Amino acid sequence: MNWFEELLNNRALQTALPEAIWETIVMVAIAGVATVIIGGVIGIILHLTRPGGLAPMRVLYIILSSIIVNITRSIPYAILMVALIPFTQWLIGTSIGPIAATVSLTIATAPFFARLVETALREVPSGTVDAAQVMGMSNGQIVSKVFLPEALPGLISAITNTTVVLIGYSAMAGLIGGGGLGRLAYNYGYQRFDSQVMIVTIVVMVIGVQLIQWIGDKIVAAVDHR
Repeated sequence: MNWFEELLNNRALQTALPEAIWETIVMVAIAGVATVIIGGVIGIILHLTRPGGLAPMRVLYIILSSIIVNITRSIPYAILMVALIPFTQWLIGTSIGPIAATVSLTIATAPFFARLVETALREVPSGTVDAAQVMGMSNGQIVSKVFLPEALPGLISAITNTTVVLIGYSAMAGLIGGGGLGRLAYNYGYQRFDSQVMIVTIVVMVIGVQLIQWIGDKIVAAVDHR
């Protein structure tokens, strides 16, 4: 029996791989949506309240930028997810499983996405914003009708990069009971010394990352008319 036949007959892959892929999709999807919403709002507020922004608020900007975003981003995810176990237990009722893992995944990636959103919004030409102000648009209208449409390619790229980060983080979440491909690799590949499981897990994650990046690049190319 050659290596490929052994791979096809691997019981761990036959029974656990489909479930692991589904759990990873669930974690990335839920955390991704939450990250885009929470991080997007924080990123917009950062851009509006920064010095020189439409609504400068120095204290709020410092709190969001220096305390919430920078400090959270500086904590390695492996440490953050362990530190958040009590909070996850209180919020969800359990600290294990893919749903519980979305709590730490969201908290870890929302500040990262917020900074990307702020950067994308800064690339909108100031002349476009000035023209909108001359037309009498409110700050809310400028955000919805100028900033977001003009920064759309950058925002799509930010979502793509954040999703790729989430896939990697979801594998680490599996080490503390989050489920998904990380748990599969650890329980079967590492603890049972099954190299086939490790290799297949890596291949699946690489394919997932490549697919997300390809889709993101295609969308950016479609919406970028510059």
